Amino acid sequence: MTPPTEIHTAAQSAQHVPPPREGEELIMFLELKQLVSDRSTAVPPARLSGRARAALWLLRIFALIVSFMVIYTFVSQLH
Repeated sequence: MTPPTEIHTAAQSAQHVPPPREGEELIMFLELKQLVSDRSTAVPPARLSGRARAALWLLRIFALIVSFMVIYTFVSQLH
């Protein structure tokens, strides 16, 4: 439990918050629970073209191949 002096100080500092300027994000004025609930909102997947999907799949396959090569090289150098 916080001492009463800290609660009073927090209440005073909250009263002296200047209003947001134009273009300033309002997210910085949210409380912690509001921020967490705002961040946990589901976002629908992006719509990608066929070429973009193919490029992402190729990138995944490339990453797997390179990962296996690194693991193989590491294990072969142990002996």
